[in-house]
Amino acid sequence: MPSEKPPVLIILHQEHSTPGRVGLRLRERGYDLDIRRPRFGDPLPETLAGHAGAIVFGGPMSCNDDEDYIRREIDWLSVPLDEQAPLLGICLGAQMLARQLGARVAPRDDGLVEIGYYPLQATEAGQGLCPWPETVYQWHGEGFDLPSGAALLAEGQLYQNQAFQYGPAAFAFQFHIELTLAMMHRWTTKGADRFTLPGAQPRERHMEGRAVYDAQTSHFLDGFLDLWLRLPRRERANPEPVEAV
Repeated sequence: MPSEKPPVLIILHQEHSTPGRVGLRLRERGYDLDIRRPRFGDPLPETLAGHAGAIVFGGPMSCNDDEDYIRREIDWLSVPLDEQAPLLGICLGAQMLARQLGARVAPRDDGLVEIGYYPLQATEAGQGLCPWPETVYQWHGEGFDLPSGAALLAEGQLYQNQAFQYGPAAFAFQFHIELTLAMMHRWTTKGADRFTLPGAQPRERHMEGRAVYDAQTSHFLDGFLDLWLRLPRRERANPEPVEAV
């Protein structure tokens, strides 16, 4: 039986990618998923009036790649931003949002990457949202500058800008909140060549870290989704953090 709630738009970047735990939690809350893969020709809607929000996930490509679908997708992010519809970018999706807002996305000068579990520190603005995990799962070699007018919500040690909010309803997370255990096994198997990059952690530390830290991420995901899904549209135009849960 279809849900009476509007669906959430899910944007994926690989043929067999899934929204993982984020998708599972949305369905638990009664939301259908409208999954689109622009890389493979799926169109993106001209308005989000018929959606509860949009989530842009990650991928192995860079938002700096000279590909038509990447440019189109970055340009399309103006739709939820203009409508102040709930928007979340994860990893590549966060970097795309930063680019749309005029910020630079680039690797560190020393080439260090974050692949594995790394510390996270919520800022004062971030602490007003919901409890944040102290250690999060990462898989990236580029980071974003903080866009002008955005509120920094969380910081890291290697890549300072880990999460930001722009306007009342747009959020960007550099780290991964969507990973199921099956996804982690797949990433650490197919992407094993990445473990030789400077700063990357070996596969066993990924598995050890999940056992220790994943409950924090799961709790954060629940709290954040409940907040994100109830955001009123066009409540205000100033890019200030939303009130605490």
